[in-house]
Amino acid sequence: MQQLLYLVKLAQNTEWGRLCNFKQIATYDDFCRLVPIQSYEEVKLYVERMLQGEKNLIWPTEVNWFAKSSGTTNDKSKFLPVSKEALRDCHYRGAKDCLTFYLKSNPDSMLFAGKSLILGGSHKISNRINHIFVGDLSAILIHNNPFYTNWIRTPHRSVALMDEWEKKLECIVNTTSGQDVRSLSGVPSWMLVMIKRVLEKCGKENLTEVWPNLELFFHGGVSFRPYREQYESLIPSAKMHYMETYNASEGFFALQNDLTESSMLLMIDYGVFFEFIPFSEYGKENPAIVPLWGVEPGKNYAVVISTNSGLWRYKLGDTVTFTSVRPYKIKISGRTKHHINVFGEELMIDNAEKGLLQACAKTGAIVKEYTVAPFFMSAREKGHHEWLIEFEKMPQSLSDFAVALDESLQSINSDYEAKRYKDLTLSCLQIKCAQKGLFHKWLKSKGKLGGQHKVPRLSNLREYIDELLSLNIGG
Repeated sequence: MQQLLYLVKLAQNTEWGRLCNFKQIATYDDFCRLVPIQSYEEVKLYVERMLQGEKNLIWPTEVNWFAKSSGTTNDKSKFLPVSKEALRDCHYRGAKDCLTFYLKSNPDSMLFAGKSLILGGSHKISNRINHIFVGDLSAILIHNNPFYTNWIRTPHRSVALMDEWEKKLECIVNTTSGQDVRSLSGVPSWMLVMIKRVLEKCGKENLTEVWPNLELFFHGGVSFRPYREQYESLIPSAKMHYMETYNASEGFFALQNDLTESSMLLMIDYGVFFEFIPFSEYGKENPAIVPLWGVEPGKNYAVVISTNSGLWRYKLGDTVTFTSVRPYKIKISGRTKHHINVFGEELMIDNAEKGLLQACAKTGAIVKEYTVAPFFMSAREKGHHEWLIEFEKMPQSLSDFAVALDESLQSINSDYEAKRYKDLTLSCLQIKCAQKGLFHKWLKSKGKLGGQHKVPRLSNLREYIDELLSLNIGG
């Protein structure tokens, strides 16, 4: 509550603060009564004015930086304000705390004796007007980094900020393969592409032959579960560690403070006030909403944030479950737009990831990329889920894999199990194999290679899977 009152007091004389009577806010109930829940569409009008140089609209200090964010769900870009307070007290503090927790757990680490390879986004910083700058969050962080970070960061800033992903990838591989890289930072899917290219260039079987002192991978953006086996195969080192972070354009929210368990510690002192909408309420006109102190472990929540960049009661678009409330620890369960509930099955990304993991363990398969969509009921056929999967290692029997996945999903998700009962509502899922490189080809066609771009895992519509299937010649 102190975090909220601090933010409200700072912003009480902004245009938004005056509109919502911030001066009258003394309790959480006041805040709920006076400040509406918002999506990007409501914030967009203020952001557009800020991009033209207007000040004191949603945040009192001058905001010169805007993170360009565009997911695979939308071809249009979002521009999210990044204040100097957010840079200092949220993003950079999160990075420092990651290192602190890691070094505390690994006091013999030699992390700083070599280089830290950071695989960032692909949007150069552009100067819009009156010293207003737009770019990927990673590019903004690089531009504003303290000078001493250049001593250990690789590749060089000029390479890190290159726009064209494939050209940048080659430059990174060429400049870093001969360096003493000790840590990696990036999205698991794109980092894996880079690792395989490094091995190809160097003619090596695993990464320890290229970077023998590698000990840490800071990862985030997508679930690491589908990729862990491949990483452990390509980096067969007992000293290798993996640390998940929850860092978005809107803020740095959580980090894995204990590497022996997978949940992340929610960072509640970074200038962000958290609220949560129970997922069963999400999408309702007046959904129930609870503050941090009202959450319960095991429940699925959509995240709402108020930040030190001027986002107020902003629907983040992510869903989380709490594994603990003392301290507050979370797991990311998915995206509010990326789930399937056409038949009442409430299938979340977390369910899909766990189901795939179990099916792979049973069949020896390795999944590289995937997406799932409903196949709608017709007069002749019951509905089912259609999975388009690009396998790194094919199962011996695709039908056995489908059965294993279906059974795993039923054991994980009781709603899915109920709809599958005797095939009354849902028939068994069906799998189609994607040709090698299909998802990469699809993202490239949309100009979304590298950086934070992700394949949409689950959707209530067939838009993504139909586009992919149209490209899947011979798959």
